[in-house]
Amino acid sequence: MTETRVPGALDADFTVVMDGDEVATMLSSLARTRRTFAWKCWDLDAAGLTTTIGASTITLGGLLKHLALVETDWFAVKLRGERYLSPWEEGDWDSGPDWEWRSAADDSPEELYALWKGAVGRADEMIAAALAEGGPGTPGRFTWDDGRTPNLRRMVADVCEEYSRHCGHADLIREVVDGRVGEDPPREFRP
Repeated sequence: MTETRVPGALDADFTVVMDGDEVATMLSSLARTRRTFAWKCWDLDAAGLTTTIGASTITLGGLLKHLALVETDWFAVKLRGERYLSPWEEGDWDSGPDWEWRSAADDSPEELYALWKGAVGRADEMIAAALAEGGPGTPGRFTWDDGRTPNLRRMVADVCEEYSRHCGHADLIREVVDGRVGEDPPREFRP
């Protein structure tokens, strides 16, 4: 297999693929949902990242940390068989399964943005390696309790769904913070 470059959500030259093959379309969809999510969360101070609405405890900071964990879990751990790195290996998971959501309030905006960007960059490396080895059908390095093992194609679809779900949360919160609305970031947006 030839090396496939993963189009990054953070790339200055990112454009949505409109007529690509399966891999290009799959990766473009992932990058688009990541980029939209970043736009909803970016350029906020601690107050903006800890804003909640209604009875919900979801914050943009919590979303950043949660999606950094999702990237790590799906692509580094489940796809490639890597281990969790900091801060995940030090997390207080005994206090409850949602440690990343709660602990985000203790992190600075700079820490949260760097954590998410680092997780996305590492995930892109893991995706590119899997594509080079076997394409979108490359199996993960774990098995569900029922004996099934998802492949890269399924994992990317699941992560796109996770981002899409949380982009809806981010839409509502960001509108409350400063009125930012819209589906896609402006072309000049650079996280």
